[in-house]
Amino acid sequence: MSDTVNLPVNVEHIQELLPHRYPFLLVDRVIELEPGERVVAIKNVTINEPFFQGHFPNHPVMPGVLVIEAMAQAAGTLIMLSSKSDSDTKPLFYLAKIDKARFAAKVVPGDQLRLEVRLKRMLRGMGLFEARAVVDGNEVASCELMCAGRAE
Repeated sequence: MSDTVNLPVNVEHIQELLPHRYPFLLVDRVIELEPGERVVAIKNVTINEPFFQGHFPNHPVMPGVLVIEAMAQAAGTLIMLSSKSDSDTKPLFYLAKIDKARFAAKVVPGDQLRLEVRLKRMLRGMGLFEARAVVDGNEVASCELMCAGRAE
């Protein structure tokens, strides 16, 4: 990957970085990036999300575990966009641990989820991240994530 990343990073480019696909790709765009340090990504939440059919009928709420997954995917974009390697054999990063998860508000259709992720440290293929999800300037969730890189 080149040293420069053109922002915003669109969903087509994100699909080159992450293995996730519909309905489990939960990052629509990367709008801010400090390689090796932090990323801000966007997930536009619509009523068309398949999980809203059952969570909950007539009162749709994005499941908290999917908010965490969205933050983890944003962490994945940070790692992949920060990589200096042009190799096609980049490792995949798997969510290994979640700590200090907090949910402060519901995420509902029409919300734009702002995913703010900062790399705290990287050691032997393991990344520790601080993550928060924000809607309309208000934090709706936060956690620490640990992701493990594995060559496929």
